[in-house]
Amino acid sequence: MSLMKIKEITCKTALTKSKLPGLMYSLNPYLGCMHQCNYCYAPGILHMDREKWETTVAVKRNIPLILSKELKQKKQGTIGISTVTDPYQPIEKTYKLTKYCLETLSKYKFPLCIQTKSDLIIRDKEIITKCKDVEIMVSIGTLNDKHRKIFEPGSSTIPERLNILKEFSNTNVKTSVFFGPIYPNINSDDIPKIMDTFIECEVDEIMIDYLHLKKEIIPILTDTINDNKEINNVFTMQMITSQKEKLKKINMQIRDYLRDTNISLQDAF
Repeated sequence: MSLMKIKEITCKTALTKSKLPGLMYSLNPYLGCMHQCNYCYAPGILHMDREKWETTVAVKRNIPLILSKELKQKKQGTIGISTVTDPYQPIEKTYKLTKYCLETLSKYKFPLCIQTKSDLIIRDKEIITKCKDVEIMVSIGTLNDKHRKIFEPGSSTIPERLNILKEFSNTNVKTSVFFGPIYPNINSDDIPKIMDTFIECEVDEIMIDYLHLKKEIIPILTDTINDNKEINNVFTMQMITSQKEKLKKINMQIRDYLRDTNISLQDAF
């Protein structure tokens, strides 16, 4: 994982309108991400230069103050933390902007949905459980941590992420798995073990998403596969580009497997 530059900035707004299903607002304390997932398509959505996204994290140092002012005026609705970058990426250890925002949010009745790949979220367990209506969604696309390390080098390990779900399972917090992007080498034989793992973590919901093969991501994935002996015998670009039909079958398999459980299942997009 390459070193990243940190740039402190000020923001004029904290909450922005969200177009994602189920969310009214987005709250992003950072711009850019130290997790450096090589399938990330956030820079394209934001029309940002990908190289800048991968080398610089902008820290919105005044966002807790702006948020406290906006919450007094905004109509109530679910706030997504974060929607374009991870709120618990490593820089959060230093700046604690997500923590400070949560301390403010805990005083209001806005529903929250926090999505992350980092077990740093456990640090804020006491604050999160004080919030009135909150969901934690942990992103997991594979149970193979060797593969995770190649495609998501700066993120928490899979065991650490599963531990997040266990930590919050007996609290007032709704726990969910964002099962995505589903790694393209996963097949039908892998699904029972994966689902059993999520069931053991007592999750309330699983949301399924696939690897969205945006144009700018193809050369990055190609280089990643070609440059890593650990995966170039189990991943191919052909496997990724032809995943659509296979994933339809996996989706149906997951639905059948969870039919007799209390876990709800959602498609991301």
